[in-house]
Amino acid sequence: MKMIRPFATAALTLAVWGALSGAPVMAAPVTAPDTTAAVTASLGDDVSRALKTFQVPGMAIAIVKDGKVVVAQGFGVRKLGDPTPVDGKTLFEVASNSKAFTAATLAMLVDEGKIAWNDPVTKHLPGFQMYDSYVTGQMTVRDLLTHRSGLGLGAGDLLWWPSTQFSTDEIIERLRYVKPATSFRASYAYDNLLYIVAGKIIAAKTGKPWGEAVQERILTPLGMSDTKTSVADMLATSDYSAPHSKIHDKISVVKPMPVPNAVGAVGINTSAEDIARWMNLLLKQGKTPDGKQLISAKQVAELWSEQTPMPIRDPKPALAATKPNFLSYGLGFQLRDYRGHKIAMHGGALQGFYSTVLMVPDQELGIAILTNAENSPAMASLYYTILDTFLDVPVKTDWIGLYADQEAAAHKEELERQGKEHKARAAASKPSLPLAAYDGEYEDAWYGKASIHEEGGKRIMRFERTPDLSGELEHFQHDTFIVRWKERNFNADAYVTFALNPDGSIERMKMAPISTETDFSYDFRDLTFTPVKTAKK
Repeated sequence: MKMIRPFATAALTLAVWGALSGAPVMAAPVTAPDTTAAVTASLGDDVSRALKTFQVPGMAIAIVKDGKVVVAQGFGVRKLGDPTPVDGKTLFEVASNSKAFTAATLAMLVDEGKIAWNDPVTKHLPGFQMYDSYVTGQMTVRDLLTHRSGLGLGAGDLLWWPSTQFSTDEIIERLRYVKPATSFRASYAYDNLLYIVAGKIIAAKTGKPWGEAVQERILTPLGMSDTKTSVADMLATSDYSAPHSKIHDKISVVKPMPVPNAVGAVGINTSAEDIARWMNLLLKQGKTPDGKQLISAKQVAELWSEQTPMPIRDPKPALAATKPNFLSYGLGFQLRDYRGHKIAMHGGALQGFYSTVLMVPDQELGIAILTNAENSPAMASLYYTILDTFLDVPVKTDWIGLYADQEAAAHKEELERQGKEHKARAAASKPSLPLAAYDGEYEDAWYGKASIHEEGGKRIMRFERTPDLSGELEHFQHDTFIVRWKERNFNADAYVTFALNPDGSIERMKMAPISTETDFSYDFRDLTFTPVKTAKK
């Protein structure tokens, strides 16, 4: 999804939310008798600065406190080059923040006695199968949501990302061919495919597609009337934001990326006004404003209970103050602490959209930031600024400045690394075979087929079930090439390396992203392509 090129990665990956933390910059103490007024008074200036600093065209922010909506408004524009402003009803894709809706819907089914968290998945989906038969039998509904399956980071995401022609059922069926990276329940690794399975369980137990079930059980009762459960439905409205990505470090409008086969992981498209209702439901332990208990308080607590420990890494020295004392994954939420308060949060990332939803239960405080660009520092700098005001932190931190400096330094470091790698290559080396010998069809056990063919004097690689994954191959060194994707906003160019048999024929083809900034959902490393044998005439 893309989960999030920043925080999950997806390059900024979900794991990144925790890594991008910071140390305070000393300044005059901030004192305000009314913290809500202090936040609203400075919010416009802070957001304007963040939009400009991080090249984000538009943003929507929702803040709730003690059951009331403090802020639900838009900033900037829906589409670069178009003056139409973002407002409180403008829709954004929120990607992996959809996982909480899937988890909450399952919690409702637990309340109703239709499933139990520790039920085997095969009890509800008899055809479900993982690579290892033991894992297949032991995998529970709870395990689907907790990123401890043994799959590697983003394993299998190329089945749905970028937009593919696989159906949801095909994606689930191909899970059995995705090899694990670790033992079952041994460690944390963010994945999307098992949330797709969770969405399928919802469909099986409700008798309705995931989108209809979520609409009926959550969106309609909460009055989230603008929220849509597919990109197609969002694009049919009049108030939605366009996606933006950086191409050669310049922000540009890009085309939407529908992912109807992955809705259990990334299906929600919502607004500031609607996401405020969602946060208030959770902060009120599952109770709607009219007093209806939509989700039991017991199950809300379960969603926010620690399930899988996550590694805590030391951030850069300038960003040390928010290093958590605990970090774990619950059911659809990442859990951590900040300045003595427990936080339940999640990030989301799809092509052209990043989002954050963050709640502080003991303060009945919720903050959601929805953006139409791929930049997590913009969001982190703002939610820490807002948090510090509500938590009465006595010293003011210039989070925007800190994150801008860190982002620039990290990007410069990555460019320098790539430059050294390019310079160190054996530039005079040649491929072992004539270029035409690399042509043909290749097949990976779980993804399927890719091909290389000569087109207009160039060698073009194509992924058979992913129309946008096509690009030109250029020689790098020896039997390694670089594929440069036609869609330049992917920022996912990859090495393509061939291994040969003793007789000089091609044994296999492997891939790896060139940049460490590439979203983890481009899980090229997990692919092992072998030549497709053709029958002799």
